Amino acid sequence: FEVSVSQKLSERGSPVCGIHGADHVEFLLSPNPGEPLKPMKNIASGGEASRVMLAVKGALADSDAVPCLVFDEVDTGIGGEVAVSVGEHLHELASTKQILAITHLASIAVRADNHIKVEKVQGESRTVTQARVSEGQDRIREIARMLSGDSTGDASLRHAEELLSRYHSGFRG
Repeated sequence: FEVSVSQKLSERGSPVCGIHGADHVEFLLSPNPGEPLKPMKNIASGGEASRVMLAVKGALADSDAVPCLVFDEVDTGIGGEVAVSVGEHLHELASTKQILAITHLASIAVRADNHIKVEKVQGESRTVTQARVSEGQDRIREIARMLSGDSTGDASLRHAEELLSRYHSGFRG
């Protein structure tokens, strides 16, 4: 990751300063070792951009006055160890900021102090979106569903309880 800062120039090549300042700032990214840096806007997926923002916000946490951060798609295209690492970084950042993370991964969701399930429910004449807090056994079932699509199987429920116990110190099932 690198930040490129250059002077804005007019068509004749002389320095200019407009309503957006005098500098042209561009984030460059090499998502894979050995690859050249390229403009992030051209190569980063929504998930990659969100994870870069997580890294930047983590590095600047002590000097950034923004109290609340929203991460959407931070889990796109990841799993396993990377998802655990992203969850850890979100958890660390949450010690100084309020974090809202929209996630489909249990390994990230178990780190949350509060878990809100958002779902579409089809009624008689229309579909509505509902949001509700998942706590206690309901949260265990929701984490189990996120893990395997099965919110009632013994193995899924045990795994959900284990993750919540390991990664969420205040959890009480």
